Amino acid sequence: MYCSKCGSLDDKVIDSRLSKDGRSIRRRRECTGCETRFTTYEEVERAVLRVGKRDGRSELFDKEKLLGGMLKACEKRPVNVEALEKITDEIQATLEMEFRREVPSTVIGAKVMQALHDLDEVAYVRYASVYRHFQDIGEFIHEIQKLEKRPKKGGPQQELFK
Repeated sequence: MYCSKCGSLDDKVIDSRLSKDGRSIRRRRECTGCETRFTTYEEVERAVLRVGKRDGRSELFDKEKLLGGMLKACEKRPVNVEALEKITDEIQATLEMEFRREVPSTVIGAKVMQALHDLDEVAYVRYASVYRHFQDIGEFIHEIQKLEKRPKKGGPQQELFK
C-alpha cells in the first residue's frame, strides 16, 4: 500500500477491526519510512453486476447513481442521508444475491420505490413520477390515491404482528 505522504510501499498494520457495516475490515497502517499513519479498508471483491435498461442497453451497476436518485427524491425532506446510504447498501446486497450478472432496471426501481414508500411518502411520489414517466396531473392523483389506501408503516396493523 502506497503511503499517501511519501509514496513508500513499506508499511506495517497497527490495528485491524471490522467496519461498522461488517462488510469490510478497517486497518490502521504506519509507513515505516516517514511514520505517517493512515487508514485503509479491505472488502470482498464483488462480481460485476450490470443493469439491463428498458431500451435494451446494458450498463454497469452504479451504487452512487442509485443513491443520487434517492437523494434527489428526498431533497428538502426530513430524511437522514445515512438512512439512504443504508437502503442503497441493502438494495445492492439483495441484487447481488438474487442476480448473477444482470438485473433489470425495473427490479431496481421497484426496490427503491418500496424502500422510499416505507421511509417518506412524498419522496416516494417524487421518485415514482420520474420512474414511471408520469405524463399529467391525473397520474399523480391516481398514485396519491393508491398511497392513501395502503396501510401506514407502524400503524394499528403493525401491532397485530409483534
